Amino acid sequence: GTEMTVREILDMYDKNRHFYRNGGITATGGEPLLQLDFLTELFTETRKEGIHTCLDTSGIVYRKERQEAYDRLFAVTDLVLLDIKHSNPEGHISLTGQKQDHILEFLHALEQANVPVIIRHVVVPGITDGETELRGIGRLIGTLRNLKGLEVLPYHTMGVAKYESLGIEYPLKGLECMDMQEAKKSREFILVEIRRVRTKGL
Repeated sequence: GTEMTVREILDMYDKNRHFYRNGGITATGGEPLLQLDFLTELFTETRKEGIHTCLDTSGIVYRKERQEAYDRLFAVTDLVLLDIKHSNPEGHISLTGQKQDHILEFLHALEQANVPVIIRHVVVPGITDGETELRGIGRLIGTLRNLKGLEVLPYHTMGVAKYESLGIEYPLKGLECMDMQEAKKSREFILVEIRRVRTKGL
């Protein structure tokens, strides 16, 4: 990677500003929240220049003990793209090796701060494509007052080469890519559950 100052990033943005029609600056990763203080500084200066700020994160490193620091970030964040890997606690550990507690805490902290969020969910064949799992995602996010969108993405194998180059065994080895139409069907299951939750309050 290349270390850059906030000013260098904004100068780079300005050089290409005439190419942009919508959007602004998106912090993605890796995991941008690992650089929380720098990210807050970047978004603060970005906002001063009238540029939209977007955070693309898994939320895994969030800790409520640092809530004041996160509140400063939330105050200058226009949109969050948040990955929800699995709706079930045990399934989440099995899929990612991590508990989902901090992610859910982050999700609700965003709601409390009224930061708009778009949920992203990757549909993995045989793991997160079942009706029970999909409806679970719908129940998990259905009551969120700050939910602005849902992106359901089909599983792909583009990460295999990266794992191989690092000498790490790919955890989903042998799984085939999912068809986009199947992902669209999965999204409908989630949307049906969201509507049910919002209608019946269940």
